[in-house]
Amino acid sequence: MNKKEISELRRRFSPDKNSIGHIYGCYVNTKKEIIAYLDESLAAMPPEEAEKYLGLLKKALSGTQGKNLIDIVFSTQQVADSPEHKLLMSLRESELKDPAVRQAFYDKVIESLDMDDSNYLVLLAHDAYDVPFKAKDGLTFDQISDTMFHYVVCCVCPVKEGKAALGFYSAQNEFHSYGTNQVVGQPELGFLFPAFDDRAANLYNALFYTRKPDQIHQEFIDGVFHVEPPMSAAEQRETFETILSESLGDACTLQLARNLYEWVRDKVEEHKESREEEPLAVTAADLTAVLLDSQVPEAQVQAFAARFAESFGASAAMNPANLINTGRFELEAGDGAAKVTLAPEQGGRIETTEIDGRKYLLIPAEGLYANGLPVQA
Repeated sequence: MNKKEISELRRRFSPDKNSIGHIYGCYVNTKKEIIAYLDESLAAMPPEEAEKYLGLLKKALSGTQGKNLIDIVFSTQQVADSPEHKLLMSLRESELKDPAVRQAFYDKVIESLDMDDSNYLVLLAHDAYDVPFKAKDGLTFDQISDTMFHYVVCCVCPVKEGKAALGFYSAQNEFHSYGTNQVVGQPELGFLFPAFDDRAANLYNALFYTRKPDQIHQEFIDGVFHVEPPMSAAEQRETFETILSESLGDACTLQLARNLYEWVRDKVEEHKESREEEPLAVTAADLTAVLLDSQVPEAQVQAFAARFAESFGASAAMNPANLINTGRFELEAGDGAAKVTLAPEQGGRIETTEIDGRKYLLIPAEGLYANGLPVQA
């Protein structure tokens, strides 16, 4: 799915645009016991309550692709005959109206999910989207459609004790404290099935959501989808840094780090300006070209390419923002004595020098501040 397709579905989650009949779900305690079920008509809810449910489900389609939103790809064999794909298809084809199918799904989630001793709410909804026809020139005709997209969206929300607070009681015209309640938090994870690719159903894919890119709940992915859990964004960056360091050795210099950082930052900016629908991705060939341009010896470059293919796959296309943090350029001394963080465009201002056999960083010191206090160097 690309950014436009995700946005197109996100717009469905408003009271006047969706065709969701019911909100289903179950409330699970820390002992993995279901203590309540949810089966409510969306139309019969008070408007503010319906909007809150839709807001939670919509959250499962938010965030950055490759970080918060991760493609789940089923094998041909799974789609042809596998219990995990059959269960997802049954949810979709029954439009969630079959209690036995819903219970089988709840059981699978509860069996696999680890929520760190927190109660949680599993929410499910089915929507049928009469996809408007889009002409080659990009114009959309709402009154013309030849595709009905049936899909299921799920999210899992932690439920925690709310904080005691003061409240105004109009009958007494006074403020008093009121007790804590169980509060539903923002979704921790969720998914859309099937994927909405080329504005139609793709039964070979699902779109998985995680609130924290470094905690993608691999146990849920394995239990519900039974596919090899993808690396989180944090794992991708750590692996990439290890490959660079171990493959390049002494060739892994400050200048090389600066070159890679600036190259990735430029790529990200160009992609934003181009308004491309597809997410930005780089390959091993792109990265090895940067290494060669940075005068890294060919033997080390080949070693890097081999390790990259081994860790990510020979034809891997990676989100560059997962490999290098483009929001800042940061240097840290190995002993933890100092850390220097520069704005993205200032990475080239740092230089190195050697004094009496020791290496030092040189940083321009105009307009120096110490804990916010303007000082003279």
